[in-house]
Amino acid sequence: MTEEIPPVFFSLGKQVKDEYGRPIGRIASFKLNPHGNVDGIFLQHGDGEFKLYPAEQFKFDDTENITLMSPMKARANRLCNEIPLIWRKDQALKELLEKEKIPKELYEDLHNSFEGALNQLKAEAQGILENLDKRIAECNNQIRELNSALVNLEIEKYIGKIDDTLYNTAIEILQQNIRWINTEKADLESLKSKLSSILLGENLPQQPETTEEKEEKEETERMEETTEETSTPSLPEPPEQPFVVYVKDAAEESQT
Repeated sequence: MTEEIPPVFFSLGKQVKDEYGRPIGRIASFKLNPHGNVDGIFLQHGDGEFKLYPAEQFKFDDTENITLMSPMKARANRLCNEIPLIWRKDQALKELLEKEKIPKELYEDLHNSFEGALNQLKAEAQGILENLDKRIAECNNQIRELNSALVNLEIEKYIGKIDDTLYNTAIEILQQNIRWINTEKADLESLKSKLSSILLGENLPQQPETTEEKEEKEETERMEETTEETSTPSLPEPPEQPFVVYVKDAAEESQT
């Protein structure tokens, strides 16, 4: 059996980008654990700084397309799946109890376990939301700075202090960065909205009505119908008007 060679071995010196296409740095080396598995990758950033990243943050489409994934985004997406899953399990447990398929003691133990896990995930999600807010604020600041740089460049070009070649090079750099940061901001805002909705329960599956709830609902509807019948009795039909026939006396008629 041929041993699989980790893709990072073929990617030394290759450029790594983030999820929005911005260059991050180049792969300089890697870190192996005692079992010989790659658990870390060293990047050299553009400023010469070396930094170690967890290997699971890297996505290798091939040796030329290497992406450094955001751990904050990855965790937020996992929470968007884990919170509804735990919620559905707890609701299924409740249904089993109502159908008397599990004892109440077992229900209490499992329910407390699910509830504890759910509260822990929600607390973690709240922290992720705060981090998303911070990063979105940073994106807004960068957008303002880039737009300010763009305006200053346009002014200096307009008064003739910058030639066309340098202007075109600078404008391309600024516009590319504006596209990158706007894409990231929109992506993070969408993720924040999704996670917030889940925390508020808006994206959770609707809990099915239990047998007891259905019976209570039907009883309530019957009581409302009875109340309407007694509170608005039908009025009696008005008596028919008598039909009166007047008969003229024949003697009176002859006199006229």
